[in-house]
Amino acid sequence: MTLLEQALTEFRNIHALKTKGQLAVMLHISRLAIENGLPIDVNTLKTEQEGQVKGLGKNRVQGILKDHGIKRVLAEEGGRTSRGSLRAAAIYADFLNTLNQDNAIDLKVIETWWVARVREYFNGKPFTLKLDPGKSLQSIIADLLDQAAKRQRDNPGTTYAGTVLQHLVGAKLDLILPEEKHLKHYGANVADGPTARAGDFVLDEVAIHVTTAPTEALIRKCEANITAGLRPVIVTIAESRAGIESIAKGFAIEGRIEIIEAEQFIATNILEWSGFAENSRCKEAERLISRYNKIIEEVETDPSLKITMGNK
Repeated sequence: MTLLEQALTEFRNIHALKTKGQLAVMLHISRLAIENGLPIDVNTLKTEQEGQVKGLGKNRVQGILKDHGIKRVLAEEGGRTSRGSLRAAAIYADFLNTLNQDNAIDLKVIETWWVARVREYFNGKPFTLKLDPGKSLQSIIADLLDQAAKRQRDNPGTTYAGTVLQHLVGAKLDLILPEEKHLKHYGANVADGPTARAGDFVLDEVAIHVTTAPTEALIRKCEANITAGLRPVIVTIAESRAGIESIAKGFAIEGRIEIIEAEQFIATNILEWSGFAENSRCKEAERLISRYNKIIEEVETDPSLKITMGNK
């Protein structure tokens, strides 16, 4: 950690600047310093009529985040109406002015540091299964997987979508299988090879592969399953089904792989467990998510992969 990063960390911890509104303020003032230079006149930060931070708003904050490749909305109000925003802006401006007096500081590095804190904020929040009674279970599951896909797009190189899907499928299988057939779960980044696994889950003569994207490597695994006398099953998101079928056709094994859409695969069991009763749907969904979260605790190190229950 550099001296500048250490100073920023200490400042943030002393003033507990961790909410979305406070982070929005930090981004705005950091960019203001880049645009106008230091020192910042604290008296110019306040709007005349409303007593808010001048220039702060959703468009301003999202514009800064967009420059760093982030499209996700930090705060709908952009921190403008958050309690204490003006005070936070003033103490941060004073902090930057003091730093600059001691040594010339790289304001772009400082802005990037705060953007990294925004990423941590996004990544630290669990996903939410939104049980909207007006929507089908398939669309509710699809929305959950979309949340993971969006987080993955915001953080290139990560595998949130595939990880969430793998452990949802694992949780569903745990709940439908008898105790003597309970599965061994692995972290999503543990490759099949080192653990001598024929797939993400193996049940008797069936090798189950969970994926969000079609690849030739996956179809080669399925081909190897067939050669070994196993029946390959691919659980994937609806939009990837056609791609998997196309690749399988190229390997001439398209009729020998079961391809199941994940949204339906998961939703069907919740419907069956609930006896198709609307008032039992939430209880059965909670049972699935509880098992999923337990798997996350056991095999993953990132608690933000957990799922909370919520309404629409």
